[in-house]
Amino acid sequence: MSANAEKILQEALNLPPQDRAEVLERLLATFQEAPDPELDKLWALEAEDRSDAYERSELGSVSAEEVFARIDRQRGK
Repeated sequence: MSANAEKILQEALNLPPQDRAEVLERLLATFQEAPDPELDKLWALEAEDRSDAYERSELGSVSAEEVFARIDRQRGK
């Protein structure tokens, strides 16, 4: 890492948590590709389909507590 980058990093680390989160979010956004409207449309349709299936009782659900418990078991905790 260059000296300039190291200086910027040290300054960023001294920021309050909320400001650090904002800096991080904005930096990460520079690595993302432009949104694909067609892909967004497909995901929205998928979400609607799943929601409709749930409302028709064709799709079950699992509580967040159970999901996290399963993850903990898989990780050996």
